[in-house]
Amino acid sequence: MELLITYDVETTTPEGAQRLRRVAKICEGYGHRVQKSVFEITCTPTTRLQLEAALTRTINHTRDSIRVYQLDRGAFSAAHHLGAAIEAPHDTPLVL
Repeated sequence: MELLITYDVETTTPEGAQRLRRVAKICEGYGHRVQKSVFEITCTPTTRLQLEAALTRTINHTRDSIRVYQLDRGAFSAAHHLGAAIEAPHDTPLVL
């Protein structure tokens, strides 16, 4: 399945800045950063549950927001880019 993850983490406090870094690190472990707070992720249903559980444990539920969009298969390869965009290698293994 293909997921688009976007997030907005409150960073006016040191704790918020730490949460922002943790959210980014979690997402980097599952997919490709395509913008500052946007990730494209190709995963299985089980992996999605693991990702969402990790993000749920990390955020402040009253100050932070994460949106998870499930896209049709092939949506990433059909995306049209404008400006300085790089193609994320979704068809190759993710190496950390």
